[in-house]
Amino acid sequence: MSQDNQIKVFISNKENICSECGNTLGARAWITLHKNEAFCLVCSDLEHLIYLPSGSAALTRRAKRNSKIYAVVLQWSRARKRNERQGLLVEKEALENAEKECLSDYEIREKRNERRREAELVLDKEYINAFTSELLRIFPNCPGNTAEEISNHACQKYSGRVGRTANAKNFDPGVLTLAAIAHIRHVETNYDSLLMENWDRREAREKVRTDIDAILNFWRR
Repeated sequence: MSQDNQIKVFISNKENICSECGNTLGARAWITLHKNEAFCLVCSDLEHLIYLPSGSAALTRRAKRNSKIYAVVLQWSRARKRNERQGLLVEKEALENAEKECLSDYEIREKRNERRREAELVLDKEYINAFTSELLRIFPNCPGNTAEEISNHACQKYSGRVGRTANAKNFDPGVLTLAAIAHIRHVETNYDSLLMENWDRREAREKVRTDIDAILNFWRR
């Protein structure tokens, strides 16, 4: 059905009298127009329809498709000097069926997203395991649980940490070493305590460098 042939319901901005039943219709009454005469929804045989505001294109499309009769709801915009669409009047059953269809779509999307998340977790776990293996290849004396802890922290998704960089994904030894240094600095030394004591970051790093080098050298043996 073309736009011109659609049933149109107007939200009136002035007082009207229904040309059929004679009832006075207040401002903002919902009316149809025919040959410049106003008709209330009862006399227009549209009072059984349910209002569906605009907002969800999928819901609107399905409700419109499922409804044997529907009407476009319009309201005059003073700012834009034109009638603007507000929604549809549709059959109650059509709207309920459309809502069920949209809910089904949502559930399908959620299941797809769940499968995607599961697949990503598998891929992420494989990457972290590979990162750990490369770390132990460079630092064979590093305890296994420590290597896993370093990898899990460095490779945390969306963290911006070294394990998420392109070089890390190529298992660049320099990046792997940076991940190890970061772990040692924060876990094995008093670096964080120095920062809490207002030490300059560069001076604090210099202070713990000897301890870090000692642990790295032990892990490399």
